[in-house]
Amino acid sequence: MTNLFRYRAVLSMIAAIALCPAAQAQDRRTVAEPVAPRQVCARMVPSSTNDTGRLQDAIDHCPAGEAVYLASGEFRSGPLMMKSGVTLWIERNATLFAIPESTAYDKGLGSCGTIDDKGDGCRPFISFSKTYGGGIYGDGIIDGLSGAFVVGGNGPWWRLARRAQTEGGNQNVPGLIQISQAKDITFHGITLRNAPNFHVAMNQVEGATFWGITIDAPANIRNTDGIDAGASQDVTITHSFIRTGDDNVAIKSGNNGPTRYVSIIDNCFGWGHGMSIGSEVSSGVSNILVRGLTLDGTTSGLRIKSDVRQGGVVEKVTYENVRLRGNRWPIIFDTKYDPHAQGDSIPVYRQIVLRHVRGDEGTLMMRGLDQDHALEIVLDDVRFADSATWQLENADVTLGSLGVLPPLPNRAVGPVPSAGKQRF
Repeated sequence: MTNLFRYRAVLSMIAAIALCPAAQAQDRRTVAEPVAPRQVCARMVPSSTNDTGRLQDAIDHCPAGEAVYLASGEFRSGPLMMKSGVTLWIERNATLFAIPESTAYDKGLGSCGTIDDKGDGCRPFISFSKTYGGGIYGDGIIDGLSGAFVVGGNGPWWRLARRAQTEGGNQNVPGLIQISQAKDITFHGITLRNAPNFHVAMNQVEGATFWGITIDAPANIRNTDGIDAGASQDVTITHSFIRTGDDNVAIKSGNNGPTRYVSIIDNCFGWGHGMSIGSEVSSGVSNILVRGLTLDGTTSGLRIKSDVRQGGVVEKVTYENVRLRGNRWPIIFDTKYDPHAQGDSIPVYRQIVLRHVRGDEGTLMMRGLDQDHALEIVLDDVRFADSATWQLENADVTLGSLGVLPPLPNRAVGPVPSAGKQRF
């Protein structure tokens, strides 16, 4: 926990510096630190058994604008459905555990807790579905208990994930929190940890704020993404610490709509796969601002990933004031994420800007699909150790006035289209 406290201190320092006013962020809303509801509709204390029924009943009967308050102690629950305008408020000394029981999450086909080709056989632990307002507040903890033995299963949820990774297929395990077709959802101060699958997954969400949250999972468990934003807009993630076994944050867009107007401001990422866009971007990703981010020990740092099976346009993405440490691939913008993919969904990355980015060693990759679909990248004050290596292919790179280190390889191809621009 020492590292976690260290990151908390770093976040406090960054918040004090205030690198960016809210008005400059890509989220079109005016975002300020959220304030918890003044009214508490139900004050809950834990029982010695399953608290699912009591908690769901309290949520169902809570008026919009008020909170269900979980007092000190350990609560155990199965799946919960949130109601519009209702906040789940978990106090500092309270922990809400997701019971490890496959039948509690099964969607009715008996596949939860198994491995198959789909991996979609379980309900999430907490769902916001077609809700407006509300969220989760407090300095308490929501724990997915993914290392515990699953009743009705063959071991912990995480063991199933490892089996699927080595044997093939997809694990049917519950996500921790799913937000779907919802508006104006807010998370503040909460710690989310040990999810069986994604910690927070969003689909078709309009307006979401994550302020001062912590997400924590082991580094070696796949699909434990921190926050995934899909087909969503006007999203802010700020003053938060995230370390996971997969993408710390992933911005995606499948076939159900674009993702745009996202601000990722003043955060720290520990282990994980980095700040990712993709791999599903077929409906487009645009207007993304990443500012004031530290990535410490992530395998990838700033990553855009796609291929011809699920590609699309990724544009107007700005990375500013980013610090990278101990990353294998500090920068990896790749249109051939799956080199064996087949399809005609062309990945196009353009208007990608990196400004005031610092790192040490590692591989700096930018690979476009072909010369007709070259990446369009601007580098201005981007500096890494001399031992860092560039891998550039099918990329139009424009250097800003403050330059780049180490220098780009001396192998530009064709005529220089304009001053300061090189094609690789």
